[in-house]
Amino acid sequence: MELTRDDMDIVSALLTALADRVGKDRFELWFGPRTRIDWDGHVLTIGAPNQFFLDWIRTNFRTAIEEVCLAILGQRPSLEFRVEVSDQSGGAADVKVNGIVKPLVGSQPLTQSQSGTDVMVSFNGQGRHDSARTAEVGAVAHTCQVAKQAAPPPTPAFSPRKFASLSSFVVGASNRLAMYSAEMVARNPGQITPLFVYGPTSVGKTHLLEGIWSAERKAGRGTTTVYLSSEQFTSQFLEALRGGGLPVFRRKYRGVRVLILDDLQFLTGKRATQVELMHTVDTLLRDGRQLVFAADRPPVELNDFMPELTTRLTGGMVCRIEPPDFTTRLGIVGYLSQRLGIEVPADVQRFVASRLTGHARELSGAICRLQATSEATRQKISVPMAEEALSEMIQHNTRVVRLSDIEKAICKVFGLEAHTLQSDDKTRRVSQPRMLAMWLARKHTRSALSEIGAFFGHRSHSTVISAQKRVDQWMICDEPLCMPEHTWKIDEAIRQIERQLTAG
Repeated sequence: MELTRDDMDIVSALLTALADRVGKDRFELWFGPRTRIDWDGHVLTIGAPNQFFLDWIRTNFRTAIEEVCLAILGQRPSLEFRVEVSDQSGGAADVKVNGIVKPLVGSQPLTQSQSGTDVMVSFNGQGRHDSARTAEVGAVAHTCQVAKQAAPPPTPAFSPRKFASLSSFVVGASNRLAMYSAEMVARNPGQITPLFVYGPTSVGKTHLLEGIWSAERKAGRGTTTVYLSSEQFTSQFLEALRGGGLPVFRRKYRGVRVLILDDLQFLTGKRATQVELMHTVDTLLRDGRQLVFAADRPPVELNDFMPELTTRLTGGMVCRIEPPDFTTRLGIVGYLSQRLGIEVPADVQRFVASRLTGHARELSGAICRLQATSEATRQKISVPMAEEALSEMIQHNTRVVRLSDIEKAICKVFGLEAHTLQSDDKTRRVSQPRMLAMWLARKHTRSALSEIGAFFGHRSHSTVISAQKRVDQWMICDEPLCMPEHTWKIDEAIRQIERQLTAG
């Protein structure tokens, strides 16, 4: 297997090879959780919990470590042995070595009755005492005693977080296919596998994955369904490699009915973890099990991914989730208001959905701010109150935009001549883009109604208000803009114009 130069993967490969060379029992004793190994590309550092461990590893395993490094890295690196002093030691421990009491870190002094066996071995850095096996037995007792005395207090129990459900997912044109696929997976796991959902942050990918997990649990299949992030998968895999628990790890994840893995882009460049995931995927697909993945980009754009793994990820259903359109955002605002138990008038819901166009978390923050402002000021939620309460969020959501920037962007998108929007032309070809320009001016600038009207052909402030209401109605009814060259969906037209504004 060709290894990436990722340090953790290299250390994992070295530990796996070392376990094979020295035997599982001895490996777990001397290279377990209390021994740390680091690789910086030049030096391999072995950190032991105390001097006893350090001397024993250096004397008895140095040759094996060098041979493993030669096999994996193609070189014999410099080895550095050091004691890793723990800040949680609580005192020094003593161990009897050849009748001499030496200080150790991490426990209270040991007596012969506590340790079970005296440690009778010479640590001169040159050779091994004939009673080395006796020393190992004593070290086992010492390790157990240290672990018992230095064990941290039990961690307080926390209630597990509540997972989202598919029933609370707001469906729109931007996510309908992904939602339908998730419902199919929940009803009949294995029918479409793997399911791969991708899209930018906060568009609902994790919500769908949690919804599938919740549906499996509700159906009584929760014990055979595993949901975790790719970071958790990687950490557990490396821990299994380091501690010799790889067979248990594989039984756990290759015996499930449904495996749900979020944030797959985290595995970029992690070659060893990708290999392990590929074999896990092969096993589950062969047995007709369900796989569900989510990432911020499609499989073919996951850089530094193994081609074999990418092929498997694209073998089922691949669904993109777009940022929510106005209708979906409006539905999200309504759902959040209902869930929080606050009364948000319809015109305020439209205002929030039209001004904050980013993602669901942003909308959630806006509704929470409206609730807090209403309770703090003891006033009902209204459009003027929302404009003031959300002004910072709206301003942060957009860059500084001038009226001339909006005119330029609209003319470019709709193929109009410069300054056409300032003319007296009242044909639909010009009047509709002009109304949209006024609506965007209200959204992206702080210009007064009179300023906006004056810029777009010396029109009155009532004309600007009328244009804003008209565009709001287009968005609610999903009314198309019928231009001579092209018929636009209103959301798509706004998205194209705002891209032009963002591009500057």
